[in-house]
Amino acid sequence: MAEVGFPGQHTTTTTVTSSTTVQTNIRFDPLYVRTATGALKVVQVVSSLLGFISVQAARFQYAGYGSFYSWISMIAFWFTGILLGLYLFHLVEKFYKIPWLRLELGFCALWAFFYLIAASLVVSIFNNAGYSAAAFFGYAAMFAYAIDAFLKFRAVQAGGLAQGTRVVSKQTTSAVTVTPPREGY
Repeated sequence: MAEVGFPGQHTTTTTVTSSTTVQTNIRFDPLYVRTATGALKVVQVVSSLLGFISVQAARFQYAGYGSFYSWISMIAFWFTGILLGLYLFHLVEKFYKIPWLRLELGFCALWAFFYLIAASLVVSIFNNAGYSAAAFFGYAAMFAYAIDAFLKFRAVQAGGLAQGTRVVSKQTTSAVTVTPPREGY
């Protein structure tokens, strides 16, 4: 006997479509610095530069701690400054196929760790105002890079783009096919 009330076949089709909308023209957008990531980049660049200047103005700037801090702060200054320029002129959006968010996530997480080490090393030197100021700017940069890494991590998890928009729509259709019961055995 055939089971009554149970369909013979049930088919569910789920279609997920994603469209990426980017403008590939180069344009200057000064409003980028008002966004959270733009403001963090400005804080990172400024604190890296001020920390570098503080170490260079201190006595014994070429000692091991000072050299390490200078190296960390200058790489951070140039890398983040170039990224800020790329975002301001929407070059990141032009090259949207490059995984910018993943690259920035790795850099921000690594540099937050490096700034933790560098600022902790220079703060350990007593009676040196230049190193104390550098430690302050180093910790400020560390927090800015850590927050930026967290925001980039959430954006990567959500499948976001560095610049531009991505629209994901999901459409589910169900079809039920009922087969007539078979006549007895």
